[in-house]
Amino acid sequence: MVENISSFQLGIDLDARPSKAQAEVGSAAIVGEHAAADSSDHFVSRDGMAFAGTHLIVDLWGASRLDDLGHVEHALRRAVDASRATLLHIHLHHFTPNGGISGVAVLAESHISIHTWPERGFAALDVFMCGDADPQQAIPELDRAFKPARIEVDELRRGRVK
Repeated sequence: MVENISSFQLGIDLDARPSKAQAEVGSAAIVGEHAAADSSDHFVSRDGMAFAGTHLIVDLWGASRLDDLGHVEHALRRAVDASRATLLHIHLHHFTPNGGISGVAVLAESHISIHTWPERGFAALDVFMCGDADPQQAIPELDRAFKPARIEVDELRRGRVK
């Protein structure tokens, strides 16, 4: 019940579900609206596809300096700069006693988030950017900063216009 009250205060009605017809009409209107929009919406066109942005899921294994707050902040700033993105704000939290760090670099183009497990040498990052920013350029900076033994990257194209 508390969840419904909180959601109601945010203007969300968890019990209301559109009919299948309403959902189809609503999504068709949104796709049509975005398909007709000009480039000011910062959607990306690549390989004959239009989409909101590229989302990289990045896992660093055997990484170092994952408990160094200043180093993590500097690495995120370098990743933002390399990607030609616009930094709005960085917020990081340092956990004790294990030293893990969680946080986000909020970008005009979206975000880079990080969660570290220094005791395991592991970091999980999300790098999501739209417009002219290039999230792939963040990867070499993360490699230089944390010197992982292995990097795994999965790429998603978010908000694809069909």
